Order: sequence, then C-alpha cells, then structure tokens
Amino acid sequence: MRIHQIDSNAGGKLTAKRAAKRAAKPSAAPDRPRQTERVTFGVLVGNRGFFPGHLARTGREEMLRALEAEGFGSVALSPTDSVHGAVESRDESKACAALFRAHRDEIAGIIVTLPNFGDERAVAETLRLAGLNVPVLIHATADDPSRMGIDARRDAFCGKMSVCNVLTQYGIPYTLTSVHTQRPESDGFHADLRQFAAVCRVARGLRRARIGAIGARPAAFKTVRYSEKILEASGIAVEPIDLSEILGRIQRLTDDEPEVRAKLDAMQDYVSTEGIPAAALAKMAKLGVVVDRWMKEADVTVTAIQCWTSLEEFFGVVPCTIMSMMSDMNLPSACEVDVCGTISMYALTLASQTPSALLDWNNNYGEDPNKAVCFHCSNLPKAFFDEVHMDYQAIIAGTVGRENTYGTCVGKVRPSPMSFARFSTDDRTGRICGYVGQGRFTDDPLTTFGGAGVVEIPRLQELLRFICANGFEHHVAGTMATVADAVHEATTRYLGWDVLRHA
Repeated sequence: MRIHQIDSNAGGKLTAKRAAKRAAKPSAAPDRPRQTERVTFGVLVGNRGFFPGHLARTGREEMLRALEAEGFGSVALSPTDSVHGAVESRDESKACAALFRAHRDEIAGIIVTLPNFGDERAVAETLRLAGLNVPVLIHATADDPSRMGIDARRDAFCGKMSVCNVLTQYGIPYTLTSVHTQRPESDGFHADLRQFAAVCRVARGLRRARIGAIGARPAAFKTVRYSEKILEASGIAVEPIDLSEILGRIQRLTDDEPEVRAKLDAMQDYVSTEGIPAAALAKMAKLGVVVDRWMKEADVTVTAIQCWTSLEEFFGVVPCTIMSMMSDMNLPSACEVDVCGTISMYALTLASQTPSALLDWNNNYGEDPNKAVCFHCSNLPKAFFDEVHMDYQAIIAGTVGRENTYGTCVGKVRPSPMSFARFSTDDRTGRICGYVGQGRFTDDPLTTFGGAGVVEIPRLQELLRFICANGFEHHVAGTMATVADAVHEATTRYLGWDVLRHA
C-alpha cells in the first residue's frame, strides 16, 4: 500500500499557519435561507354551560392573541359557528372536528384550552372525530383569587383533571403545560407554546420523513446498520441510490455548466478554500449538483452519504463540504450512510430549527469525568464554528493520498449550550430506541484536526455506561439549542419510541 507524505498538524502548526494568513471574521450567512416551518395549531375551546359563558368567549380571544404574538397560525371555531366559538354539545364537537379535518394538512398540533371547567366528553369526542393523530396540549386558565364569585370563577384547575382522565380512557396522548394553570398571556405559557411547537415539528417531521441513503455503508462499519422496516412502521421512508449512479451522473457534467459554476461559487462563499486545488473544487461542485438534483427527483429532504473510502479512492474528494452546506441549511446530512444518525440530526433540527451535526463520542478530556471531546473529520455545519476553512481529511489521506481527500470543514466548535440525541432500530424488540440530553460546548483549549469541540454533560459517566451497556453507536447528533425535552416528548409520547432523557 502506497503511503503519501502529508503535512503534520502536530501542535496545531497547520491550523495556526492558516489562521495567521487571514483575519478572523464572523461566520457568513448560509448561501440559501435555512429551512424553517411555521406551525399552525387547531384550537379547541372547552366550555360548560353552568359556568360563566363569557369566560369561554374571552378565553378564546386570549388564546388566539397568544398564538398570534408567537407567530403561530390557528384554526378555531368562530362565535358564529358555536356558542362563544367553544365546544360543549355533540353538534359542536362534530362542527369543530369537521373544521380540523378540512385543515388536516395545515394543523401540526391541537391546543385544548379550558377558560372554565369545560366539558371533558366534548373535548374527547372532538379529538376522536377529527382523527388528526397530532400532539395535543392541555391548557387551563388560572383563577383570580379575588374573583371567585359565581360570575367569574373558572374551576379549570379541576376541569383539566377531568379532561385528562377521559382522554386517557380514549387512548388519546396529550402534553401538559409546565404549570397546572396559566394565563394565556403569561411568559410561562408562551414558553410552553414554543416548546409544544417544537414537539409538533418533531412528531410531524419524523412521521413523514424521507431519508436519502446515498451508497452502501462502509463494509467495516457494522455500527451503522439499521432496519428499514422498523423505521417504516413510524412513517420514516428510506430512498436508496447506488454510489455508482451518483458517479455516473457526475461524469455527464462539464465544469462550465451553470449549475456547476453556481455550486462552486456557493462553496467558495460558504468556506475559505485557500490552498485547495481547482480540480478538487470542481469535483465537489459536481457532486453537490448531482445530489441536489437527485434529492428533488426522489423527494427526499435529508441524506446519509457513503464515504470511507469509496469516494476518495474512485472520485478523488470527500463529500464533507457539500454535506456541511446542507446541514447548515437545516437539511441534515450524515456520513458513513448512518441513516439513524441522520434521523437523530433531523429530530434536533426540527425541534430547534437550527443546524445539527453528527459527531463521534471520541475522547476523554483530561481527568474531568463530565467532559469529552466530540469530533468528526468534518462535515459539521458552518454554524458550529467561529472560524472554519476547507482542508484535506487527515486520517484517510495516509492511505489514499492527500490529493484525494480535499473537502473537509476544519475548525474548533464554538462555546454554546447544546442538545444531543441518538436513535437506533432494535431488531430484537422491533422498536426504535435512543437517548436525548443537554449539556454545553465549552471554550476549553483543544488542538487537533477536523471539526472538534469539548462538551460538558452532567453525569456523563452514567450516560457513557448506558450507551455501552445498551449497545448504542459511537455516533451522536448535536445541535446548539436546548431542545431535549421537546424531542423526548415527541418521540416517546407521540411516536412510541423507547428513549432515555438523560439527567
């Protein structure tokens, strides 16, 4: 096997050399807008006739104002459709359910709001008749102790228990607010709305996810094996394409095609390409064009791509920058055809609407039991770095040659709060399992190659023991936002996955 001479980065010499050549500058905006989703809720207002009806009317108005203030859409009965725009009778339940069904494609979740005690039967019947199978948030408006007379007393505190009881009988899953009763205008409820929107995005997004699997998994990487059939049971489809088809389509492209030139410009706007051969950049641009075209053709939004070492040996670049650009636009792309890794990334991105990355749990960090080094070669999105440049893949270069491994995004992960997640298919039980949690990327010093950062996670040793004892992979997804609770709620309560919420 031919060994190629490569420049050493020991002590960070190459990194320091490159850093000295260019002034530090903040990360630029992505070349295309990041994918985000506006969430629309169905609003079900509960009412019970012998409680003050004006509370149902004003409670509906307060809820709609709260949703509008947060930028969420709403679908609700109007006061001309039912008494106070609320639901109490069987006919009102049917009317509300019909309205929700008519907006099935828009509604990502349903908010049940109880401005007074509400009618638990009407709430449950409406949800059953609508049949949307979306997350449900149960809200109850707080009473004012100074207004407890017959004309202003709500009793939603009690009514919420009755609604939850009947929904449990009906087998309808639901989410609770952080405090038992809240005013719709309160800061606490607005925070709950934002978290519930994240739950809805995760549940909705994963149930209709289409994962593009480009190429076969590396032969030696049995850790990325998975079951398409188990994923399909949760609504997740996998659309494969052989790597030979991708390479064949690339061969049909010329360097001067408009799409190729546009992709090359986008790459050079995205990351510093100083010192990278023009031929390698042209190959990356063609790869990006072909992947973009195929994703549209196959109607997939997230991908897992083969490397290690087919693309390097038979095409002559790594796909990292192209994957980094997709992830930075909230279209996660995982390496080594780790389809479940892509799903883990996608769940975090759906929740946070920010980029996610696939990382290795890679090294201890000194003697601190709650710190570790997370690393990849790297295809990390630019949003993870303060400063990033394109380089060669230092590990693979030793066997396939540096000239065949250009395209990595190299830098140190910036300090930030973070959430992590990993999902896997378990063929022995026929279920999807996983774990989620939160921690932070620190500013601890770290000199290495690729994309890497130091993480600090409470009770990390317990998590590592859980990972090893239950046979989870060394890959973990991360995002720079605190969304573990939303991801856990969506995957366990609404998708039925077996997921640990760490710490």
